[in-house]
Amino acid sequence: MENERDNNTNSVAEATKNADVKEEQVVNPWEVSGKDGEKIDYDKLIDKFGCQRLEEPLVRRVERLTSRPAHVFLRRGVFFAHRDLNEVLDGYERGEKFYLYTGRGPSSEALHLGHLVPFMFTKYLQDAFKVPLVIQLTDDEKCMWKNLTVEESYRLARENAKDIIACGFDITRTFIFSDFDYVGGAFYKNMVRVAKCVTFNKVVGIFGFTGEDHIGKISFPPVQAVPSFPSSFPHLFSDKSDLRCLIPCAIDQDPYFRMTRDVAPRIGHHKPALIESSFFPALQGESGKMSASDPNSAIYVTDSAKDIKNKVNRYAFSGGQDSIENHRKYGANLEVDIPFKYLSFFLDDDAELEHIRKEYGAGRMLTGEVKKRLIEVLTELVERHCKARAAVTDEMVDAFMAVRPLPHMFD
Repeated sequence: MENERDNNTNSVAEATKNADVKEEQVVNPWEVSGKDGEKIDYDKLIDKFGCQRLEEPLVRRVERLTSRPAHVFLRRGVFFAHRDLNEVLDGYERGEKFYLYTGRGPSSEALHLGHLVPFMFTKYLQDAFKVPLVIQLTDDEKCMWKNLTVEESYRLARENAKDIIACGFDITRTFIFSDFDYVGGAFYKNMVRVAKCVTFNKVVGIFGFTGEDHIGKISFPPVQAVPSFPSSFPHLFSDKSDLRCLIPCAIDQDPYFRMTRDVAPRIGHHKPALIESSFFPALQGESGKMSASDPNSAIYVTDSAKDIKNKVNRYAFSGGQDSIENHRKYGANLEVDIPFKYLSFFLDDDAELEHIRKEYGAGRMLTGEVKKRLIEVLTELVERHCKARAAVTDEMVDAFMAVRPLPHMFD
């Protein structure tokens, strides 16, 4: 039995009634904020969305089925929630393959580290399970939400594709597509099938649209829904209509796929499964996502070593005490310390991270020492990405985005 509430959507009247009640926290595809500037309560979010916590036995099962250690994001709980991951693994154990689907809304020239998290994890899943991947660039969405021109949105999509390719995806198993280029044919037919199943009341209840939103926003959700269905990609899955889909994404994208899971059985498809991550915190603290309007809230893949050092030293919120004497006495508050949280994302060595946790938490290690180690880790990560990104040509982007079969995608 499914432990979820896919059909838990409000009517327009309920949405209007609830509009006057201040939510404790706001998490949707366009806004993320904690209550009164506090950090996101993920337990409450799981309860509200009706997804399931990704427990340790499921992590161990992934390791057993793939014969490799779990990704750092999995074993440290960065990806912390799921929908039907167990069913995908059940099928995989029976010899049934699946495909991966993730995406990027191209609204900025350069990606920050938070943008890289889902792609780094998806790369691991692709390599571990040896399955195909579709990556949607929602240039149409950003044109409608960010007041960008069609031309600028499309240009940013291709630029962002270079950063995505630099993560190391296997071109023989990966299809990247721009909505502006690809929407049509079988994909559009599925969009219409989904649109006919979702009432205006439901879309208002799920996404909170109002009478002031233009109709482009209201009509967009089916575009993000239908890559969940293999029939949307006849050049890839023409003879695999029963293939399951697994979507790695941040939990703010969950509303799109609650809608999709409600509709899928009604139009003859499996419900897509999801594996969902927490948010990568801003340098200033863990109350929500980073802001593209504040370049000092994030580390970007275009930042120099000097930029990284300056941002970490000046802006990374510390859980250390206000004096060395107090720090030695009380230790650091690791629950709010951003340098330690960033290390928990990107420092691969579990033993070293545990050492820092104990020493810093006990006050034997100072904030400056932790920041110094973080600067080393982030500088290496960004420089490695920049080198890979510099090698990605326009011709490589064309190759990844070419509508073509992937004959060895399950080999």
